[in-house]
Amino acid sequence: MSETAERRERLVLPVLPLREVVLFPGTTVPIGAGRPGTLRAIEAALADPERRIFAVSQRQNVEQVSAEGLYTIGTIARIGQLQRGLAGMQLLLNGESRGIAMHMGDKNGYLEAIVREAEEMQPLGPEDPAFVALYREARARAGELGQKSGLPEEVVQQVLAGVADPGRFADLVAGYLDVAPLERQALLETLSVEERLRRVLVHIQRQIAVLDAQEDIKSQVQEELGERQRELFLREQLKQIRRELGEDDERGDLQELQEKLAALELPPEARKEVDRELARLERIGRESMEAQVIRTFLDNVAELPWNRRSEESLDLSRAQTILDEDHYALGDVKDRVLEFLAVRQLREESERRESARRAAAALEEAPPAPDGSAAGSAREGTQAAAASPPDEAAPPAGGEEPAAQPSPKVERREKAAKGPILLFAGPPGVGKTSVAKSIARAMGREYVRISLGGARDEADIRGHRRTYVGAMPGRILQGMKQAGTRNPVFLLDEVDKLGVSFQGDPASALLEVLDPAQNDSFVDHYLGVPFDLSEVLFICTANFMQNIPGPLLDRMEVVEFSGYTEREKLMIARNYLIPRQRREHGMTEDQIVLADGAVSEVIASYTREAGVRQLEREIGKLCRKVARRIAARDVERVEVTRELVDELLGRPKVHPEHAAREDRVGVATGMYYTPVGGDIMFVEASVMRGKGELLLTGQLGDVMKESARAALTYARSHAAGLHIREDAIGERDVHIHVPAGAIPKDGPSAGVTMATALVSVLSGRPVRHDIAMTGEITLRGDVLPIGGVKEKVLGAVRAGIARIILPLKNEPDLEDLPAEVRETIEVYPVENLGQVLALALRGATFREGRLLSGDQSPGDVAPLQAYHH
Repeated sequence: MSETAERRERLVLPVLPLREVVLFPGTTVPIGAGRPGTLRAIEAALADPERRIFAVSQRQNVEQVSAEGLYTIGTIARIGQLQRGLAGMQLLLNGESRGIAMHMGDKNGYLEAIVREAEEMQPLGPEDPAFVALYREARARAGELGQKSGLPEEVVQQVLAGVADPGRFADLVAGYLDVAPLERQALLETLSVEERLRRVLVHIQRQIAVLDAQEDIKSQVQEELGERQRELFLREQLKQIRRELGEDDERGDLQELQEKLAALELPPEARKEVDRELARLERIGRESMEAQVIRTFLDNVAELPWNRRSEESLDLSRAQTILDEDHYALGDVKDRVLEFLAVRQLREESERRESARRAAAALEEAPPAPDGSAAGSAREGTQAAAASPPDEAAPPAGGEEPAAQPSPKVERREKAAKGPILLFAGPPGVGKTSVAKSIARAMGREYVRISLGGARDEADIRGHRRTYVGAMPGRILQGMKQAGTRNPVFLLDEVDKLGVSFQGDPASALLEVLDPAQNDSFVDHYLGVPFDLSEVLFICTANFMQNIPGPLLDRMEVVEFSGYTEREKLMIARNYLIPRQRREHGMTEDQIVLADGAVSEVIASYTREAGVRQLEREIGKLCRKVARRIAARDVERVEVTRELVDELLGRPKVHPEHAAREDRVGVATGMYYTPVGGDIMFVEASVMRGKGELLLTGQLGDVMKESARAALTYARSHAAGLHIREDAIGERDVHIHVPAGAIPKDGPSAGVTMATALVSVLSGRPVRHDIAMTGEITLRGDVLPIGGVKEKVLGAVRAGIARIILPLKNEPDLEDLPAEVRETIEVYPVENLGQVLALALRGATFREGRLLSGDQSPGDVAPLQAYHH
């Protein structure tokens, strides 16, 4: 007997039972092992240096395996890569050759077999034409099957080119065939290479035919089924999958939605629309494309607050406490808000009294009963009506209700129609949005805010019609869903920044929303039925009222927010901003202290605004600088002083104007207003030889140019009374310049300033540097009133000027100034330009309430009296 045959007869290997898997020689298969016997067999194979094992398939897929449950012919394999885990082992088996189990038995808890390598039956001759044709056909069909299965042609040719032996080729292809385990085992047990190759070719042809049939069916189905049928087919498949997984909750969701809609107290129109859409949804089923649109609509209806309200709390003392806690200053605004709440409180009390009166009237009209039951029940109804809110007033006894009396709901709407829509107008950062939030907290209502800045589509307000793909409700109804109640405080922010485009005008759509006489039946395009907004407290905010369309502005009551004074900013920083920034930066009161002088320096030199947003950012920057020093253990405590501010924040960013140091000819000090506060400006005038022309520079607007021409006309027509020589006007050009030429300027309030500078340069008299002025002039020299008095005066005081010239008709506006400012200034109300010149030009004297200047007689100047607080 040869050595090879001896080795075949005496090969003893551990047995690896395979379930539903057949390993062929020349192939590699990943195996997961977890049974104890299998793990012991693998460990025994790993103990052998060659790491061989006998892999044989089970006759049945059972957990417990025995020698009788295994096939006789298997594959002698070598264990490749191996990975251990908590659930067992993952390993790669590399098939080497066929093996026949001569004997199989248990050993130490696993199966062991005496295996002999099987001898394959080669063809009669390698040049047999029939065998060569069979082999070539099998290779060709194998390549075709690989390509039809989706493998790249290059990969298929590379795999086939790596095997030249017919037997190995048959085993390689058999390892990739999609056939049952019994047929794979039969291929493994076929020792004749020619017969095995013929069987493999049959399986290849069969799988190619199946793939061709599938391709033909797929093409026919795609031609017959449109997009909708395809979606229906996929949804049916999805439904079957969900049913198999136990996730079929379609009916449960629909029933839950029906219960939600049934619990809503909908108006008749809305109830009719909801019932119609619900019936359509049940009829067409969820498979239709329309079903998702209907379901989304019904979900939106169910989420709207049709009958949910917040309990109001109209306690004025509590409301005032909340406003004072949340905001410093803003006295006029707080008064207006408290007046608004007081009116609502009295209105609610009036409704309760009226409800009690109606119940008492019903009691008197009720027929008497012998046992007094009707009267007793009516008295109980009266008491209940007096104790309950108007919406829940008890009906009169006897079950009858007077038809002539309006329902409480109708009366509430009529009274709500008289409630104003508030518009908070003012510069940015003065507390408009936060005041609205405080109102909601004081009233115990929900608060919702939407920003309308940049909105250019009417659909933003009214929503899209459901015929459009991706339609949704407008932002008004979305805000109501967010609030969850039908009586929230609804803030419409930045209504002055609404745009207009070809898609419509959102400002026009707001007319219905903000009209108390119409918004009880607001119709959103998406909803399609009326929704009651009459109980919503709408508050709008704006920076520039002139940008709001007139019809929209007419529906709102304006509450003006003016800028804060420096003292108010200091108090706000001390009480609100500094503690908040200290908390946000993780510091305590002992670690950072900001002196009042430091805060004042930040206000004056690093911010220029009417509100306090930039001030809070600068305070936050200070806190960051200090926090870095404390975190680096450089210091433990920092007291920020005025001198330290420059070191921490760098050079000042704002350079406000300051009062001039001396009187100058042709230079007058005016005042102007901007949304970020008031300030002073210098108007310069100069004369030169020329043709009598007027030159204007400094980016002046048309109104300022007209004021300059009016001033020149006044000076020429009153040249004698103003002591102006004729040669100073006739052949000389006049040049008026307003510095800061990069900034556009316009408005009529610089008229008196231009006239004063012009008369000064023409008459040669200097203008007092300690007086600032504002007012519009006419050709006759009358001084007309202007706006922004508070901001202009505060700007002059900030610049160091304590004497102010104002139009006489603006004298009531001085009451808007803080008391501490009124005590430090002198204001001169004037009616004509002669009074202005008498006050502003040097050379005048003040005696017995009259200003005398040069050759002027006392009668030429009207009596003036400085305004003192």
